[in-house]
Amino acid sequence: MATNSAIEWTEVTWNPVTGCDRVAAGCDNCYALALSKRLKAMGAEKYQNDGDPRTSGPGFGVTTHPGSLEQPFKWKSPKLVFVNSMSDLFHAKVPIAFVREIFDVIRETPQHTYQVLTKRAHRMARFADKLDWPDNLWMGVSVESFDAVDRIDHLRATPAAVRFLSCEPLITALPNLDLTDIDWVIAGGESGPNARAMDPEWVTDIRDQCINADVAFFFKQWGGRTPKANGRELEGRLWSEMPTLTTI
Repeated sequence: MATNSAIEWTEVTWNPVTGCDRVAAGCDNCYALALSKRLKAMGAEKYQNDGDPRTSGPGFGVTTHPGSLEQPFKWKSPKLVFVNSMSDLFHAKVPIAFVREIFDVIRETPQHTYQVLTKRAHRMARFADKLDWPDNLWMGVSVESFDAVDRIDHLRATPAAVRFLSCEPLITALPNLDLTDIDWVIAGGESGPNARAMDPEWVTDIRDQCINADVAFFFKQWGGRTPKANGRELEGRLWSEMPTLTTI
């Protein structure tokens, strides 16, 4: 089912897949991993499959949920939908046949706009020409550190109508990004009890790169112990730009 989202750049979340495994430094304090443990303890049906304790955790085993595929057809008004906030659609344990089913749902509900975000950019690019990409799908990659900038090239290899970067949790500077064919950049700091500090210069540099490249920029949060702890103003204003290519 869909859940109204507190994430500033979307409206609802839809999780036809749940569970994941750590794959990069950006995963170290994963909010979804911590949340899945609580949901398992509460008896939530989707979160009873445990993952490998070395890379995942209780309730966070990768699991597909075919029964969730019908949910978008039931929404009465157009929505901006973050797909798999509790997983990664291009995880190796998600069959490409199931990815196709999700893409089919997206295509068959053009009143909604869907946002997919992955750290598995290499697998996404490898299957890009084997998928029928809907016009109402925004495809993004996480670029939380300089070690992850190669994901941007893999994103460019897809025919997604909108391509975006999520530089969150931002844990290093990202100088001289190649923003060719990128429509949107989100940046934000980490939240939670073990949040890593974000240098303000990292954020202002990304914003300035976006301005120079005419790319929409969204500053989500400074981060801290809670997501709202330090607000989301950057140099005295909110940055809430969105891509102009939208079906809503």
